[in-house]
Amino acid sequence: MTLTDLALRFRGQPADVVDRVSLAVKSGEVLCVVGESGCGKSVTAMALMGLLPQQNTVISSGHLTVGHTDLDLTRESLPPSARGNRVAMIFQEPMTSLNPAFRIGNQICETIIRHTGTNSANARAHAKEMLQRVGIANPSQRLREYPHQLSGGMRQRVMIAMALANNPQVLIADEPTTALDVTIQAQILDLIRDLRDETGMSTIMITHDLGVVAEIADRVAVMYAGQVVEQGAVRDVFDNPQHPYTIGLMSAMPGLGLEGKRLAIIPGTVPTISNMPKGCRFRTRCAFATSTCQERPKLRKIAPHHDTACHFAPLEAHIEVSQ
Repeated sequence: MTLTDLALRFRGQPADVVDRVSLAVKSGEVLCVVGESGCGKSVTAMALMGLLPQQNTVISSGHLTVGHTDLDLTRESLPPSARGNRVAMIFQEPMTSLNPAFRIGNQICETIIRHTGTNSANARAHAKEMLQRVGIANPSQRLREYPHQLSGGMRQRVMIAMALANNPQVLIADEPTTALDVTIQAQILDLIRDLRDETGMSTIMITHDLGVVAEIADRVAVMYAGQVVEQGAVRDVFDNPQHPYTIGLMSAMPGLGLEGKRLAIIPGTVPTISNMPKGCRFRTRCAFATSTCQERPKLRKIAPHHDTACHFAPLEAHIEVSQ
């Protein structure tokens, strides 16, 4: 799947909430999109799925390719026949994504019948198989239960089963481990990894947790204020971050041997849409910022599998000149 040059804003707002974002994920690959809350990760995912309200959203540019399907997002969105079929999404809150008034079995069967046209008996058998596949014990019983009867981890597994029921080419997982304890979080990540290996599906995982990125990602895209500021192979970005925002995120991570020490912080706050800086949107919080940063830096290649959007990358050379 390839997303090229997506730019969108909400009506009445002075700036794009997603600003010229391009992402690509290969078959069998896990791409993690990381950044602070409010940086545009989930909005990008909703735009990919065609789930943003058309009356409030203006897409000024963007092209989406999924398999042999090419879409100009300024004129068309992912058709309903492809949502949950070729492209599926796990939403951030399983309790609010599952309908509390319907049994688990009914909700999984609905998506199977909608996309395959099979009968209820076959759909139920497939739903049971999917619950087994995601590691839920007593699947026949669980199909008869309501969402409130399941734990948070089990509800998330149900969401994964529902998303994978029609063998999608691309899975988008929006904060799939939020609010889960570390044991369940590890199980969910292992499950997504195993299913990726079994099916060869592409996976886009949205997260603010760099620990999750290190655990599961092949590639990572760092977003800030609606823009991709750095992307590349996870090892390249983690070993040699080249955007000041990425460095700030990584410096703020807790680690072994830091007991009693203050964590680093990124000064300031993410700008609001109504007060978005011109040029580099990170310049108001950046220690490297100069008047040059009033012009937007292009996302450019600094290594074979590593791109960054900073006028001063590679930063090591800039630091040497400054000294």
